[in-house]
Amino acid sequence: MDSFDELAADVISCRACPRLVAWREEVAETKRAAYRDWTYWGRPVPGFGDSEARIVVVGLAPAAHGANRTGRMFTGDRSGDFLYASLHRVGLANQPESTDRDDGLVLRDVYITAPVRCAPPQNKPTPAERDACRPFLMRELALLSRARVFVALGAIGYGAVAAELGVKPRPKFAHGLEAAAPEGRMVVCSYHVSQQNTFTGRLTSDMLDDVFARSLELADAT
Repeated sequence: MDSFDELAADVISCRACPRLVAWREEVAETKRAAYRDWTYWGRPVPGFGDSEARIVVVGLAPAAHGANRTGRMFTGDRSGDFLYASLHRVGLANQPESTDRDDGLVLRDVYITAPVRCAPPQNKPTPAERDACRPFLMRELALLSRARVFVALGAIGYGAVAAELGVKPRPKFAHGLEAAAPEGRMVVCSYHVSQQNTFTGRLTSDMLDDVFARSLELADAT
């Protein structure tokens, strides 16, 4: 039987995509000036959260100086600050910030993952790189046997999780979209928590809080 520990070990050791390997390691070596004293993670990033979660958050990929630095999804950057603050407000996280893997953050009833596990240049993985990572997401979703609601952050996350869950027909991505999947599961869409969206007000704190509050309602109803 597969386990979360076995899956994490396989993710961390993966070197399947030469472009991503070269980029993540270059970033880890050159660093950003603000983090020059950090030892960057510089490897693929496994999922994180409650293994018994009913809610699964699906993003895009690790940020070059966020998760690629800290080794934990959405940790150490502005996107993560926005995400974890919302999870805390709705009762799914024990604290509103996430700075490093040892900061004491605990997620309750939620698990966070992504279809791509290495930081891609310009945050744009290729279709082939997404395909290479797909078995990790498949294994993860199989392990998350209690998951009922899947929060897709952005169109790529939506496409990945909708394909794995068998959403047919697949409605066009939109913030707040709810798409039914087989076995009573649901996909709920949100704009990604990128700075491009949060700094411009395209995605506000209230909008994201509403997505998670609705996800809790749906999880309780199934």
